[in-house]
Amino acid sequence: MNKVRKTILLYHQGRDKSFISRYLQLSRTTVQKYINLFKILGQDIDLITGKSDAELDALFSSHNQTELSPKLQALYDFFPYVEKELKRKGVTKQLMWEEYFALHPDGLRSSQFKNLYNQWSKKVNPVMHMEHKAGDKLFIDYAGQKLHVIDGETGEISEVEFFVAILGSSQYTYAEATPSQQKEDFIASVENALLFYGGVPQAIVPDNLKSAVTQSSKYEPTINETFADFAEHYQTAILPARAYRPRDKSLVEGAVKILYQRIYTALRNRVFHSIEELNEAIREELELHNNKKLTGRPLSRMQMFNAVEKDVLSPLPEKPYEIKYQSIATVGQNGHVQLSKDKHYYSVPFQYIRKKVKLLYSVSTVVIYHKYNQIAVHKREPKPFHYTTNPEHLASTHQFVTEWTPQRFINWGASIDQYVKEFIIRLLEQRVHPEQAYKSCLGVLSFAKKVGDERLTAACKRALDYEIYNYRTIETILQKGLDTMGEQEEDEMPRLPFHTNIRGNKYYN
Repeated sequence: MNKVRKTILLYHQGRDKSFISRYLQLSRTTVQKYINLFKILGQDIDLITGKSDAELDALFSSHNQTELSPKLQALYDFFPYVEKELKRKGVTKQLMWEEYFALHPDGLRSSQFKNLYNQWSKKVNPVMHMEHKAGDKLFIDYAGQKLHVIDGETGEISEVEFFVAILGSSQYTYAEATPSQQKEDFIASVENALLFYGGVPQAIVPDNLKSAVTQSSKYEPTINETFADFAEHYQTAILPARAYRPRDKSLVEGAVKILYQRIYTALRNRVFHSIEELNEAIREELELHNNKKLTGRPLSRMQMFNAVEKDVLSPLPEKPYEIKYQSIATVGQNGHVQLSKDKHYYSVPFQYIRKKVKLLYSVSTVVIYHKYNQIAVHKREPKPFHYTTNPEHLASTHQFVTEWTPQRFINWGASIDQYVKEFIIRLLEQRVHPEQAYKSCLGVLSFAKKVGDERLTAACKRALDYEIYNYRTIETILQKGLDTMGEQEEDEMPRLPFHTNIRGNKYYN
């Protein structure tokens, strides 16, 4: 349109057609065509030069269309169908020409058909025209301009990111507001986009944000480890756009600009008190956007998606992706390793006692590796200071220990007497972790077989009076017969000497 405007302006200034042709590097036939159209339109030169490119294009195009021959009109009517079919794998322009020629035997030949189609396709995609095969690529990016959420109670304004995804072939678009561009939010947004489309493309094309690319490179960028794991879960590839090459992701950048007009503008005077409320409004506007007909085409994005792209996307996996984290730890002597985040213990085969292992954990599972070999898998249990044990992991001589629990010892004590139960509870409470007191509990309870329930009950009662809770207390009381003494004898008997250890626990000599 810039050359059209200059052609008309130079002609109006009295320049001859040969000069205009050389100056603008146009053929004389093209110059003549522009001048003839200007004359036919009968427009004033000031009106022509004052119009924008889009207005000038519409003016000349509308006039051209009225003068198209029936043969050319049939050809241009066929081009939207050609564009849609070329998105299918294996379909070529030659194949489309053969189909066109079968319908119109008096139509244009192959070379003219391809040349005119290329001109038409560049006209409907003036910035950069790229042929995207159906199901091939999903382009993703964040908008530069953020949205806002206002806290209903405090009135605090919080900025939120605007995530956009667009399929290359149908231009079917997904968008949502998200708290940040951090790894967790980014992965959730990409996954939401795949769920929206109901399938997975062959590749995902992100910008060079840190959540997707840890180190950009012209030749071999380093993909974020979590995003690479996400792509492996969904059986797709990551193809980062080149840094400082906006045309690599022009489709999604164009989508962002359109959504500024169709979503940001529609929401500009509305107030949202939560990100969920904002996303609900975005979904409503997004549906209108996807159902609006594409420029120069008879179909909308939704119709294009349903016609050529929906069925060629790869199916979604059965389970959603879970972000994985890792931790390094040493297996304890008891055959368990601690997940430091939860302070929970998980068993590994006894052969790996005292070995360093890697724990790869998600929301639901904990997988343990030793030198890249998987040695254990457990369901994640967030309870601190508890043990998750697979009996097969322990040596045969130690497997009976897996049945020991605090409640079992408490119930055992209660079956003898309430004083025994109370002493066992106090004994368990003395340790940082209850399991450290298991052997002491077993030793105390085993006295029932040696001295009987009655004497053990009396010993526990006396130990509770002394407020000294350990195995050695019961052993000393029973050895010295203090459990059989009356109250008068007890008053005459000096208190047993005790010491306080480094943890503050009392014990007898």
